[in-house]
Amino acid sequence: MASFSLRKWLLISTFTATPLALPASITAVECNRTALSEAADAYTSSQASGSLSPLQAHLSPTWSYIENNKEMSTSTSVLSKPLKIDHRRTNTDITLCATYTELIITDSANPYVIGTQIRHGPDQKITSIDTIASTTNSWLFDAKKTLQHVLAEKWEPIPEAKRDSRVTIQAAGDAYMSMWDNATAADAVPWGTPCTRLEGSAYTGTGSPNDSCKAGIPSNHNQAPNTHRRYVIDESMGSVSIFCVWEHMMMAADSHEFRLEGGKLRYVHTMTVCGGQVCKL
Repeated sequence: MASFSLRKWLLISTFTATPLALPASITAVECNRTALSEAADAYTSSQASGSLSPLQAHLSPTWSYIENNKEMSTSTSVLSKPLKIDHRRTNTDITLCATYTELIITDSANPYVIGTQIRHGPDQKITSIDTIASTTNSWLFDAKKTLQHVLAEKWEPIPEAKRDSRVTIQAAGDAYMSMWDNATAADAVPWGTPCTRLEGSAYTGTGSPNDSCKAGIPSNHNQAPNTHRRYVIDESMGSVSIFCVWEHMMMAADSHEFRLEGGKLRYVHTMTVCGGQVCKL
């Protein structure tokens, strides 16, 4: 595995809170959805086995591995642990040649909720695996409760005529992520009803048509920003995965995923990891 560099991360990531625009150094290519899906399947098999073997055929010679916002060897990463996966969902971004995979592992000996963004080059080979791996001590962590809530949700493809644009989907996610440091952004969040937020394992939903994601939303908009954002957008699912540095909570590694339906927020999933320490506000 090639060594990680900030320059490389900058080239594969978008760090602004503005609607998606590819930097000049990145050229959007038409990706092969089948190849992206096969690579995501291979990643899931690798995590289940704790071995890179299923992934080897999909890796670029210069690929990098990032876990909880830090480059590391896979030999010391969560990817080296064989885990019994209870839930898996993958969304695909054929504009940026990327996927986002959500995994839930309820094994009491090794419980995890994992989010992984995988990026590919023009040859469809994996250039980076970027993982947020939440476990004990992560914010509001309880894998069994998380699985219970996830299985009650309906993440189905949205009919093409009803899909929101990439710009609309990312703008919704960015507005939400910017509420902590920008009151104007807070006013721009397209709240939906019903909307449910799964924050760690804490759930705002009761199954009511009036469910709201607004519970606990900050009223103080002068906090530290959420920076170093990386995106995977799947218009067919109305979703955007955003990884970032959650600066106002111990500079935590954070994953937020949003689903829009009809231009309004429907689901929000979050994972926040505080460097192995107990997360505290």
